[in-house]
Amino acid sequence: MTSTHSPTGTRSTIQRAAQIVGAVFLLVGVLGFIPGITSNYESLSFAGHDSDALLLGIFQVSILHNIVHLLFGVAGILMARTPGQARNYLIGGGAVYLVLWIYGLVIDQESSANFVPVNNADNWLHLILGVGMLALGLALGRRTTNTRTGSVTGR
Repeated sequence: MTSTHSPTGTRSTIQRAAQIVGAVFLLVGVLGFIPGITSNYESLSFAGHDSDALLLGIFQVSILHNIVHLLFGVAGILMARTPGQARNYLIGGGAVYLVLWIYGLVIDQESSANFVPVNNADNWLHLILGVGMLALGLALGRRTTNTRTGSVTGR
């Protein structure tokens, strides 16, 4: 079992990273429901490519898309409780975002397959998020805490 906190009582770097990433996703999910921050808010639909709502005037969103951001944010904050879960969140989440990036590249954005919905700006953001989260999870996950001694060792 991995310890939740370092010997000083603070969260490890990987836990803080997962917590920050989760908080950003929570914020983005909330902002997607705020008129003005989300342009064309009146066209916000539950799901589908016909939602013309744009977060920050750039990223296509729907109610489903915003809910996914909220849930992903909650998952990050909850999984930041232990270094192992934080690492899983960052690496797993990075993989999910890379799959979303590929999905966004291969679907016809005007088809019903674009149910999330995504546009070109979303696609490139998904690539950046996927690579960034994987990099954080792999780089910060190299160090583990020995639960018996509390010492930090490289992997």
